Amino acid sequence: MDDGRYERQAATAEGAASAEPPHILLIDDVPEDIRATLVLLKAQPWRISLASDAHQGYQRALALRPDLIVLDVHMPQMNGFSLCRLLREAPSTRQIPILFLSSANSSIERLEGLTVGGVDYIPKSCAPEEVLARIKIHLQLTWRAPPPSQHNPADPEPQGDEIVLRVVMRLIDEHLDDMPSLVQLAQKVGTHEKRLSRIFREHLGLTVFAYIRDARLRRGQALLSESALSVQDVADLVGFRNACNFTTAFRQRIGMTPSQFRQQTLGVADAESAGHA
Repeated sequence: MDDGRYERQAATAEGAASAEPPHILLIDDVPEDIRATLVLLKAQPWRISLASDAHQGYQRALALRPDLIVLDVHMPQMNGFSLCRLLREAPSTRQIPILFLSSANSSIERLEGLTVGGVDYIPKSCAPEEVLARIKIHLQLTWRAPPPSQHNPADPEPQGDEIVLRVVMRLIDEHLDDMPSLVQLAQKVGTHEKRLSRIFREHLGLTVFAYIRDARLRRGQALLSESALSVQDVADLVGFRNACNFTTAFRQRIGMTPSQFRQQTLGVADAESAGHA
């Protein structure tokens, strides 16, 4: 064997030997429920970390940046869905695969888990061997084709309140036509309405309701500019009860009616919109 080939093979072997093993973070307030699964996981050549509630799990995920997270749903103070939203917003954790492992197994709960960003949803009634097999599959998929990350490690990591703010702003933009209450918005990020109101005032100088109103009017402007939807349809899509309320709010904010705004931006008169306005 020539010296160059030997050196390349030796370097490859050394790199494989020194590679970090996969790191799995399990977040469950009742680890006794997954004891058999834990036994199987600890028998693997992996690093295993545990967290006993969602807040502790959030801090450990940010600090440890594991390769995969296994997450329960029903936990005190903050549930797994709220935690998943926060992890999906934080730049350092948004690409980590999250597998829900929970006794909450209705079709609505499974759908919510996948909607908020989970890559899999496993009932705790599954055999531990199946849980292990699914974890192995997601680890292999992640290692073979890691998703592109837009996060620059040199950028400052957003802090807790800023992550909460970003998640709620995203939720608001996604639910303009059917807005959750302030209490529900706070619950979706594992906090309470007083803290959420404080975060909006400190970071944006607005109440939550003022931000929602601004977001609705911004979306309304975009729809008026980019579509031929009637004023009534735009009002429905951005969460106003009727076109009159939308027109009043729009005029107060923009200084003209929706129909006048459309005519100014597109140069096209919309008779239906003018009639509604």
